[in-house]
Amino acid sequence: QVQVVESGGGLVQFGGSLRLTCTVSGSDFSSNTMGWYRQAPGKERELVARISSRMSTEYAESVKGRFSISRDNAKKTVYLQMSSLRPEDTAVYYCRLGIVGPWGRGTQVTVSS
Repeated sequence: QVQVVESGGGLVQFGGSLRLTCTVSGSDFSSNTMGWYRQAPGKERELVARISSRMSTEYAESVKGRFSISRDNAKKTVYLQMSSLRPEDTAVYYCRLGIVGPWGRGTQVTVSS
């Protein structure tokens, strides 16, 4: 059974930092692209950052220079380091295994102004 589990969300002030963690079990990890997505209330889920099996990365324009995605294949874990957080970053953040694979349940990030 494949499990994708996010952690690390919370309440942070404007300009603060958080690191999200996503751990995968029950599936191959190293050969899969891993992605972080987010969904704010009333909005569609959007891609935040993605990292391929070859460590190439891509970011949404809104987070470039502030967020950094990385992975540890030995731990089957992907990270999202978020800095200079803004209220508009408030959302539920989801991790996804692969391009069309299973989702985690999400972790709430709230940025206060």
